[in-house]
Amino acid sequence: MPPTLFLTVGLPGTGETTAARRIEAEHGALRLTKDEWMKALYGAENPEQASDVIEGRLVGIALRALELGVSVVLDFGLWGNDERFSLRQAAADRGAEVVMLFCDVDVDEQRRRLDRRLAEEPHTTWPISDAELASWAEVFQRPTPEEVDGSEPIPDPPEGFTDWDAWRADRWPARIG
Repeated sequence: MPPTLFLTVGLPGTGETTAARRIEAEHGALRLTKDEWMKALYGAENPEQASDVIEGRLVGIALRALELGVSVVLDFGLWGNDERFSLRQAAADRGAEVVMLFCDVDVDEQRRRLDRRLAEEPHTTWPISDAELASWAEVFQRPTPEEVDGSEPIPDPPEGFTDWDAWRADRWPARIG
């Protein structure tokens, strides 16, 4: 049976990490949760430039694990459809299956969950304002039902990129700066 790349998709507080933990337990998948790495390395800070590098490192670990036959769950939202397309292609290139879980809740529930997480597990998160949530919701590209079920074909990479590998290298830099 081929390994599986599980992708949790959603905004903060919609249930991606809860789903990732469940997948880890049920499927014996390697769980790679960006916020855990960011907290361990940067504490109270959450530098955007480091975020992209950490995501890239986690993607690299995930792809290597797939090559070794280990299923993986990537847990960092994947807000852009190009991110998801590139990862679907990378998994296919390695003979892996892809399962996407789209986590979505209404804004009031999202706020309740974020407030509860900050109160109960402050070491795992950062304060998030309503303004941040609203701005993130504007840039989030919701997956289509066909993208979620895997029936949507993977398009060519965006203009200027010869393949999805080149796009991934640009999106997720190997180092800061």
